[in-house]
Amino acid sequence: MAKFFPIGQIMGFVFSLILTVVAMLVYFTDMSFTTGMVILLVTAFIQAGLQFMIFMHAGETNDKWAIYSNIVYGIGLVVLTVLGSLLILLWDM
Repeated sequence: MAKFFPIGQIMGFVFSLILTVVAMLVYFTDMSFTTGMVILLVTAFIQAGLQFMIFMHAGETNDKWAIYSNIVYGIGLVVLTVLGSLLILLWDM
């Protein structure tokens, strides 16, 4: 019966809840902008990695290169989209 109990997913869910509570504490406490942004960025990247590894099963395939290259490609697209949006909307170029 133990092999059917999804302990990895439950632990991932609990860690996601903890990271969400930490992010909410940043909002509800009175801390400086820089400290709050650093904490939010760190918790966001940890939670994104947790989602990829636990819930999207990124580490459970034999072809790890394909999955991780797709993740890098997606991150590159996100960075390009954000910088392009800033270039057009904020910097007026």
